[in-house]
Amino acid sequence: MPELPEVEVVKKSLNTKIKNLTIKKIIILNKRLRYKLNSNLFSKLKNKKVTSINRRSKYLLIGLNNDIVILIHLGMTGKFFIIDENNKKLKTSFYYSENSNDYKHDHVIFYFNKGIKLIYNDVRKFGFIKIYNKKTIFSSTHLAHLGPEPLTKDFNKKYFFNYIKNREINIKDLLMSQKFVSGLGNIYCNEILFKSKINPKKKLKLLKKKDILNIISFAKKILKTSIREGGSSIKNFNSVDGKSGNFQQNFFVYGREGMPCKSKNCNSIIKKIYISKRSSFLCPRCQK
Repeated sequence: MPELPEVEVVKKSLNTKIKNLTIKKIIILNKRLRYKLNSNLFSKLKNKKVTSINRRSKYLLIGLNNDIVILIHLGMTGKFFIIDENNKKLKTSFYYSENSNDYKHDHVIFYFNKGIKLIYNDVRKFGFIKIYNKKTIFSSTHLAHLGPEPLTKDFNKKYFFNYIKNREINIKDLLMSQKFVSGLGNIYCNEILFKSKINPKKKLKLLKKKDILNIISFAKKILKTSIREGGSSIKNFNSVDGKSGNFQQNFFVYGREGMPCKSKNCNSIIKKIYISKRSSFLCPRCQK
């Protein structure tokens, strides 16, 4: 599933491609995504201008000039493709290579002025597109209970200490909770805990002050680096331009089961365990 850096990369791509353009037409090829698409609501988007494109957690928010906001979650395999007035991306994107059958999974096509098309494609159909009013979107069930963004000043040691008081869970489950901090997923939680030298099964009551400071610090550093590298391309993630991210080349533990630890002077082998039915990767020597 795309996590904070991957969604941030998509947001930045869309900002350069469709901001200030006007939606001229929308074609819904398949209504059955995670939530069934409402054709009547989509009709209200016609002839409306894109005024803003933002991200909250793993959600995209596309604001229009009639106080409507399009809320998008990419699910497991959702992605966007841009086609310009000369169909230029048809020739350059991996999506439109001659051997590609991805077009079968196109679900919604937004037609803009200047001949620009935005295509929403989702193989597994776990993503969704919903329409909200600007005044009510942040009280929706999707956004109302999200924790602070990890790259903001709100994610700090005071907040962390206060939140974990009297909680009995392990640190991995805490970081995965979107109510605690929004936007993190399995990839980045694994990498953050490795760099912090903390076993993902460690109980919160056993964390020391330096552990918490390390988690906060490495969360910010790792996420910023991943955004700069274009996100992580594991299976399905590509930017709007069809470009793969590069951060996966920096993984220390995620997906590296049975491989040697990258830490200097460590000869241990990366181990895979399961926590709350999710795969976790760690170095048993470096992470205590």
